[in-house]
Amino acid sequence: KRRKTPPSSRVLSLSHISHRRPEKLQMAFEFEWWEYFLIPWIAGFVGYITNVVALQLTFYPLEFWGIELFRLKDEPWGIIGWQGIIPTKARKMASICFDLMTTRLFSIHEIFGRLDPKRFAEVMDDAVLLMMDQIVNEVAEEYMPETWKNIPKEVKDDIVVAADHESNDFLTAFMKDMQAHIEDVCDIKEMSVNACVENKALIVKIFQECGEQEFVFIRRSGFYFGFLFGLCQMVVWFFYPKDWVLPVAGFLVGWVTNWVALKVIFEPVEPVEICGSKIQGIFLKRQKEVSEVFARVICVEILHIKAIWSAIFTGRLSKNFFAMLRAHTLVFTGKLIAELEPLAIAAMGADKFLQMKEDIAQKVIEKIPSVIDASYEYTQSALGMEETIREKMKELPPAEFEGVLHPAFQEDEIQLIALGGVLGALVGLLQIFTLFS
Repeated sequence: KRRKTPPSSRVLSLSHISHRRPEKLQMAFEFEWWEYFLIPWIAGFVGYITNVVALQLTFYPLEFWGIELFRLKDEPWGIIGWQGIIPTKARKMASICFDLMTTRLFSIHEIFGRLDPKRFAEVMDDAVLLMMDQIVNEVAEEYMPETWKNIPKEVKDDIVVAADHESNDFLTAFMKDMQAHIEDVCDIKEMSVNACVENKALIVKIFQECGEQEFVFIRRSGFYFGFLFGLCQMVVWFFYPKDWVLPVAGFLVGWVTNWVALKVIFEPVEPVEICGSKIQGIFLKRQKEVSEVFARVICVEILHIKAIWSAIFTGRLSKNFFAMLRAHTLVFTGKLIAELEPLAIAAMGADKFLQMKEDIAQKVIEKIPSVIDASYEYTQSALGMEETIREKMKELPPAEFEGVLHPAFQEDEIQLIALGGVLGALVGLLQIFTLFS
């Protein structure tokens, strides 16, 4: 037969258990409850801060900050110091960006072909006429001051009339020639890349304005993902409160939140249907909106007509431009002073007359850049760069469109992710020494 437990024994046993249960519970909660409660919130904060800092270090500082004792070429870090990833690789990233533009969005030959040479001559006519009047007077007074002083006013007026007539033909012919050989006198990619390298804030502005909403998502997602991972971290710490757990978990939170944020922005590239809903990378879903922002920023900051003419006048191919201008200017000058030729040769001789003609042509070449602004309004409107870039960009396949912003992260994606991990680990160590010491 089974022995019955005496009632008194059962009471003692229950009493013993009731006294031990709080003791076990107390042992399980090695720390205060609110310390555990804080873990997911701190993880969310860590995720947010690591993403914010990672973004800042992507774009800033524009120049290297620190002591540049040793630094690999095109790397943002030195032994002591840092330069933003995009400013560090401004030339490479601008080249990628403008390769996309010049190969897929527009052709400089087609763009300049939109100009009407006759209309261009009309808008430049008054400025060129004033310029020629000044040049002819300067040169004539230098080479034949007495003769020029005694020349009848009617002859001088004829020269002005000839200048008015010939300048139109000169500018029309010159623009036609320039349109036919625009790629020989203007390197649009070099101009754009140099602008971004010389002013690194430009390339930063392009990426920041095009990816504004994505960067907001990266910052906020750091908290959301961090909080979720923090819940897991809290459970692990509850059952296994070892000193290394929080730094390792912090590293994982920082690493994973950055990795997930970047993946969600750019993947999937093509829309994928899941449970009746189309899923696509956040940036790629905004293709139309980003196209408008990109076209506006590029054309306002870099591809405006003033910058294009400046590149033509001073860029790598400027010698070709001025050789073309000189050829047309010599023909123009010859026609302009044809009526003066007999008097001038009689006054100074044929050789000096030829020298005077060369001098006029040279002054025209030197002064053309100072009057070209008369054409800016017409040229900017006729080229229609912003409209072309905007519409062509909207039509790009998603795989090509992501090349607008992705290079900013793809180039050093692992560094951004690792940076998040390191910052997360540091916060984990801080938790050990403050909350759980």
